[in-house]
Amino acid sequence: MFTHASWAAERALSYERHEFLGDSVLELAIAHELFDRYPDFSEGRLAKIRSHVVSRASCAVVARDLGLGLRLADNATDAQPEELERLTRNRNVLAALLEAALAALFLEHGFAPIERAVVDAFSGRIEYARTSHVDHKTELQEALARQGRQVNYTVLEVEGPPHDRRFTCAAVIEGEQLGVGSGRSKKAAEQDAAKEALAKVDPDVTAGRSVDASPS
Repeated sequence: MFTHASWAAERALSYERHEFLGDSVLELAIAHELFDRYPDFSEGRLAKIRSHVVSRASCAVVARDLGLGLRLADNATDAQPEELERLTRNRNVLAALLEAALAALFLEHGFAPIERAVVDAFSGRIEYARTSHVDHKTELQEALARQGRQVNYTVLEVEGPPHDRRFTCAAVIEGEQLGVGSGRSKKAAEQDAAKEALAKVDPDVTAGRSVDASPS
């Protein structure tokens, strides 16, 4: 199972087939967890969190934590030291190993017995995706939708030369300017404005994130 394609007598004997299956195992486990853990999140927000959690970069982080690169090295036969060093540090290889390992566990034990362990291994990635990759505009829109309200954004000011612009935007809700933000792009300024408005519209959202993100 920890056999790289370049070492296998046949490509089908490498970890690549297991990688194909493990990808689906991971997506289902994470999707199920997010669905249950965040009942108020929209489909779009759940999809964004899941996308980050199951990404190659995220899988590589978990693979390193589990020492899967070392397992690959232990199974190397004719690989040159330089090639082995490169492979055991390669993000795509590590991510593939992680997915292949999940497939092997699924084939051996089934889904239900391994689901909790999969989620636990990725728990840090879930929290990182939820707290560090926040779409404030979407959160504000969802919070206002629950209240039957809408938000509009307006550009208040544009400063600087074309190659170094600075935008200031406002989030306007029912004619009231509830948030002002700035950034190097209109989109960034709107996100900043939405963040400020969200704290006023639904303070429990931002307060809850601060608590969840704090060290335990």
